[in-house]
Amino acid sequence: MLSRIAESLFWVGRYVERADDTSRILDAYLHRLLEDPWSDEDAACRSLHAILGVTPDPEFSCDIDQVLEHLAFDRTSGGSIDGAIGAARESARRAREVVSTEMWECLNSTWHSLAEHRAAALRTGPHSYLGLVRRRAALFFGLADSTMNRDDGWRFVVLGRSLERVDMTARLLAVRVLAAVHAPDWPTLLNASGADESFLRAHRGAGDSASVAGFLLLNRDFPRSVLHALATAEECLAALADHGGRGRGPYGRPDATLLPIGRMRTRLEYLDPEVLRSGLPGLLRDLQEACTESAAAVAAQYFPYDGPVSWSQEGV
Repeated sequence: MLSRIAESLFWVGRYVERADDTSRILDAYLHRLLEDPWSDEDAACRSLHAILGVTPDPEFSCDIDQVLEHLAFDRTSGGSIDGAIGAARESARRAREVVSTEMWECLNSTWHSLAEHRAAALRTGPHSYLGLVRRRAALFFGLADSTMNRDDGWRFVVLGRSLERVDMTARLLAVRVLAAVHAPDWPTLLNASGADESFLRAHRGAGDSASVAGFLLLNRDFPRSVLHALATAEECLAALADHGGRGRGPYGRPDATLLPIGRMRTRLEYLDPEVLRSGLPGLLRDLQEACTESAAAVAAQYFPYDGPVSWSQEGV
């Protein structure tokens, strides 16, 4: 597979997942603000910006309109929903010979419908806009699973989605753990991760911080958990390495793209439960660094002519 196509497919997966995750987080926060009119809007909005790596001007107050403009409607930023969908569409266009017609039509129609839903969101609220993005992201990945051969092209799409999912969940948990003053409560965090119903079925009731963090990090059966996403990314990278004839390096060590992901997956597999209470900040920081290291290794190995497209705010 050409490096240009592999890179495009990898970023299609990352950008669509980023749009999906961002819409979930925004929707959960906005619901919390509507249900609690006494909550601190400025603090909640700064918390939202912190999750997505944006630092708002400290001299001015921050409100929902600014959040939606920066994190949902800004077409010039790859960290916003509009920007991510536009970047995914452009990446899919560059890999048009590999992306199926149904996947392309899904992204293309989504992109063209955003303007109408954005205008409606400014009049009646953003819920329908955010819901559309989530449904279209689910449709896109469903079409990828049902219309692509299980070859390297599909693996790059799934790899991009998995790394983005790990990174976004770690960001979400880090804001809750490190910035308690502005952080969402645990039910909001579960809702933003799409995990509220699965968590309740698994734990049969409200949980404490350790059980929520443990579910989002360590649950093997929940597809949006960090451990599940790391295992999926590791499977894709192992298959790509074997298919490309790269195998293992000196002394039988795993392929360079596998090392950071494999280390973190093994660390989570054998994690001491006490770490969830005392060492969670360090663990979340290491997860984000592992995603950055793996993305850089994938770029160096499979698309060596160019570096990875980064988060505009912090170079992940």
